[in-house]
Amino acid sequence: MSRAAPADVRAAGASRLRSERDELLAEQILAEPIVRRALRRLREEEARGAPSVRRSLLARAVRLAPRVLPDVTRLAERCAHALGLDAPLEAFVYPGAEFNAAAVKPEAGRLFVLLSSSLLEAFRGGELAFVLGHELGHHLFGHHEIPTELVFEGEHPRPELVLRLFAWSRYAEISADRAGAACADDPDAVGRALFRLASGLRGDLVSVSIDELAEQAESLRYEISGAGSHGDERDWLTTHPYSPLRLEALRLFHRSDLLRGDGISRDELEASVQESLAVMEPSYLEERSDVAEVMRRLLLAGAVAIAQANGEISEAERSVLDALLGRDTLNARLDLESVAADLGARTARAREIVPRARRVQVLRDLVLVAKADGVFRGAEVALLRRIAEELDVPGSLAISALCERCEID
Repeated sequence: MSRAAPADVRAAGASRLRSERDELLAEQILAEPIVRRALRRLREEEARGAPSVRRSLLARAVRLAPRVLPDVTRLAERCAHALGLDAPLEAFVYPGAEFNAAAVKPEAGRLFVLLSSSLLEAFRGGELAFVLGHELGHHLFGHHEIPTELVFEGEHPRPELVLRLFAWSRYAEISADRAGAACADDPDAVGRALFRLASGLRGDLVSVSIDELAEQAESLRYEISGAGSHGDERDWLTTHPYSPLRLEALRLFHRSDLLRGDGISRDELEASVQESLAVMEPSYLEERSDVAEVMRRLLLAGAVAIAQANGEISEAERSVLDALLGRDTLNARLDLESVAADLGARTARAREIVPRARRVQVLRDLVLVAKADGVFRGAEVALLRRIAEELDVPGSLAISALCERCEID
């Protein structure tokens, strides 16, 4: 397979690297009145003459001028050019025992990247390129335009907005990771960089591949599903995706047509990444929102229709539905024929208001119902594919991912 070099990423438009979920959530957040008020306060502070960012950095850190660390300076400039960032760039190092890096809000058109001394000593080549590209990605995608700290300052945002802010922050990291991976142009160097960040190890002890590390994501999902939960509050209020999930998302990115001419489609990439990060978000099965209610209503209608596709609803299928929607879902008071007949209307409503990647979550759970007895019947497969088509989501992706070992009758 042919992989695009960083220069090709620039030519194709580096903005395409941004996660769709990052972009959608940012748009929703910036439309919130409380966020608009925070932005207004920020502009007023800047108009009064906020302290100079560059002055503070020059006073408290060391600028990495070409004569100080020429290799690092050239690497930073190469990453900025690859991402289409032509503004002046200055990198700074400060004394720090932890591996840390940060992008500071641009000032007067100038970009700033801050690196801890420990990180600069331990990271080499593609590893450092990944970190630099990640921080520049935050600039590229305008992540500094959401004043998260000011939103919480003096006001009490709705719980739904709080969860959305944390979810956005995690997807912003996914976007920045893609920028870093495009700069590094080396999947294993990216894996080593994330391994160092997660473990704190340095030196030649680190010799791993991104595929090996991403296997931990599957173990994490198994632990969560084994506990009968899609996550808890500790997951929901985390600003960064868990390291195994970041690695899995990056492995998918390296296999996508964003970097490979014949890779998986962007739609498949975005759906798979959201499926992976869903373990850190409240499940739509418990979430209280209009979108989640539409998703639950679609799940019930689709599950009833699938269960009836082979003539009867089995005990295994009833058990799966009870696990998803609550005990005794298919009770005597429920008009199963009417529910199944309403499938088309519920599918249309979901396509209207539910983001595409979240529609895949419903399709995933419908696959669980269909494979409850371990056999995929032709009528069930046909119905799943029809639902996927009406939802405008990749049905083959959900079926192949969740039923690799299912017997298709």
